[in-house]
Amino acid sequence: MSAQGSPMSASTVIVHAEPLRRFVQTIVERGGSLPREAGLVAHNLVEANLTGHDSHGVGMLPRYIDNLLAGGLKANQHLKVVTDHGSLLTLDGLAGYGQVMGVEAMQLGIERARAHGVAVLGLANSHHIGRIGAWAEQCLDAGLVSIHFVNVISEPIVAPFGGSDGRFVTNPMCVGIPMGAGADPVVLDFATSRIAMGKVRVAYNKGQPVLPGTLIDADGQPSNDPGTMFREPHGALLPFGEHKGYGLAVACEILAGALTGGITLHQKPNPNAIINNMLSFVVDPERLGTAARLAAEARAFADWVKASPPAPGQDAGQRVMLPGDPERAVRRQRLAEGIPIDATTWAQLLQAGTRQGMTEAELLAIAQPH
Repeated sequence: MSAQGSPMSASTVIVHAEPLRRFVQTIVERGGSLPREAGLVAHNLVEANLTGHDSHGVGMLPRYIDNLLAGGLKANQHLKVVTDHGSLLTLDGLAGYGQVMGVEAMQLGIERARAHGVAVLGLANSHHIGRIGAWAEQCLDAGLVSIHFVNVISEPIVAPFGGSDGRFVTNPMCVGIPMGAGADPVVLDFATSRIAMGKVRVAYNKGQPVLPGTLIDADGQPSNDPGTMFREPHGALLPFGEHKGYGLAVACEILAGALTGGITLHQKPNPNAIINNMLSFVVDPERLGTAARLAAEARAFADWVKASPPAPGQDAGQRVMLPGDPERAVRRQRLAEGIPIDATTWAQLLQAGTRQGMTEAELLAIAQPH
């Protein structure tokens, strides 16, 4: 559990989305990836930053390069279909870039859901698949509902409810619900820990504490120091909602790690990889015969919920949001103003590029930071 570099000031550089994509794509291509793969990785990481999820954005690239060079991540892999029963598929990601495996798995899921009304996909042994909301959004673009359960085979960093050390990882889940033509969809995407580990990394790189109740140190004592996760022996994140988040994390671990044909975390994993397993359900509301009802009722409910007056202490202009609304708001802002990257993360990104044989001057010319 290490982080390249050390905490620096909260100063930032600003990079716009398109040059940042070119920057990431160039570095990934230098690692041996073909242009399509490098483009998918770059698009996925930058889109995470655009939605405000810097934890799953370009700051992951240095870890990817570490894993690639150590052999835990394989370039230029494609999904292997292990079993195919029409609406039921098990898939092997062959430790390839998860940004490729996620796209290819959802392409199959969309195709099978349209043919059969529903598809159940077990994706095992993929390298880090990034922000899970991206895969729900791919299904939403096709007008489909999707539900995703994910486990993570990496250093255990989340304590079980009532426990004092890490026994699993941040095990996210995600739901995507289309709301009908012209309406923004619901995208519920969250880690089952209080915050994602990437958000701890971002806080550490910025030299900022995390909120109380988020971490425990190596002795099991409460801590708001993100550095406790980057020193040995390291501390642990806590599950959200106490026993409820813990229970959901257990469900994600078993459904994603075992039902897919993958593995659960029950021993120290390969330190040079971040392996994800994902169980996905994709449903076509048209084939179910409820698409019109879904759109009408979902929108009526959304209007009803959003009409709730602001809570005491909230800005009078602050409206109630649905899952996915905050990300869309941040995306509009960052497309216009650029993506902020803290100084430590930016230094790590430049180092990742120089490790792939590029000069800092070449990297700066591509990214055009300011």
